[in-house]
Amino acid sequence: MYKRQRLAGVKQFSAKQKTAMTWWANPRYQEYDAIICDGAVRSGKTLSMGMGFFLWAMRRFSGEQFALCGKTIVSLRRNVLHEILPKVTALGFHCEEKRSEKLLIVRRRGRENRFYLFGGANEASAALIQGMTLAGVLFDEAALMPRSFVEQASARCSVEGSRLWFSCNPEGPNHWFYREWVCRAEEKRALYLHFTMEDNPSLSARVRARYESMYSGIFYRRFVLGEWTAAEGRIYDFYAPGEYAQEAPAEPWERLRVSVDYGTVNPTSMGLWALKDGVWYRVDEYYYDSRTEGRQKTDEEYVDALEELTRGRRIERVIVDPSAASFIETLRRRGFRVMRANNAVADGLRVTADLLKKRRLVICRSCKDCLREMESYEWVNDGSGHDVPRKENDHAMDEMRYFAMSVAAGHGTMPTACAVTRTTNWRGAAER
Repeated sequence: MYKRQRLAGVKQFSAKQKTAMTWWANPRYQEYDAIICDGAVRSGKTLSMGMGFFLWAMRRFSGEQFALCGKTIVSLRRNVLHEILPKVTALGFHCEEKRSEKLLIVRRRGRENRFYLFGGANEASAALIQGMTLAGVLFDEAALMPRSFVEQASARCSVEGSRLWFSCNPEGPNHWFYREWVCRAEEKRALYLHFTMEDNPSLSARVRARYESMYSGIFYRRFVLGEWTAAEGRIYDFYAPGEYAQEAPAEPWERLRVSVDYGTVNPTSMGLWALKDGVWYRVDEYYYDSRTEGRQKTDEEYVDALEELTRGRRIERVIVDPSAASFIETLRRRGFRVMRANNAVADGLRVTADLLKKRRLVICRSCKDCLREMESYEWVNDGSGHDVPRKENDHAMDEMRYFAMSVAAGHGTMPTACAVTRTTNWRGAAER
């Protein structure tokens, strides 16, 4: 149950937010069947879209079914329900969530509607919503969902007066949602609203400046400017070794961690990271390419290499490639506590770029393989409209990304990354 509370932080809305909330009641837009809100992060589109969706559904319908869709149900609850439901409750809505049924029941002034929660994570998700009869669908982060899921959910809206609500951050210009919906909004009878941070009056100039400093390159253009722009060239295009690379700081170091991207046929890369004065330095590394060397190493040999890299120093944490099951088991037998790294690629690239740009991560000049890979680490289109890293010479890049996610997690900005910790008397929490 969501308790009634004041509409804290939403005493005023921008003109664009008001349009997103009330377009369905505006005679000017009565012929529209959908609304699309895209643009910058923190621009207020999720709040205004969510508020508008519930206001519309409860004003126009009773006894109907609706769908609330996110990349996952967890992200849907975090991004939409946790923010929106307290606010609509403050307006007199009675909201009851039945988590086991993935169902939200909303009542107001004698009306009751049912809102089902769906995660559109992959192609198989389309089957989850098949067969339903809906009066409306809200897609949060529509560009992250497969086309099959979005089209299946849209096709379920057969109730008279049903409408579609889309919100998303931009991807590349070849993305199917951009081509099929954003570029064809008028043809689809969809109201298109492009948001910037200036459209969110609750965001101060200081906060906007902080967000602008968080991103660089393609992430800046998409997340700050809100552009559907192609990712081209180097991923870390701002990084010039002559400007950013440094000599390793003198010991003593405050903390030590190791990041590992494990390979059998592909190269294995390890980075030794040392914390000093609030900065994580990549002070040393290990890189082995079995193709070049003409021999594959065993898991035991790679653990030997890790111990040689650390030279008997106390290692706080080893961030490990999540797919390296046999290597992880070998680490366990050798006395390590084993946990897997966070392998979220898109978030990881953004977080890594942010930490490098702010010089919270520093690559030392001795780490030549890492610096070499950074020079050739490029974007490529995967054929479906998504921009991804080219899968060549990316092994040090992968384990640096694992490490960056663990650093961000430690500062409360990302989900906690898994790790490997070696101690002789550990009695800590269970593996996550």
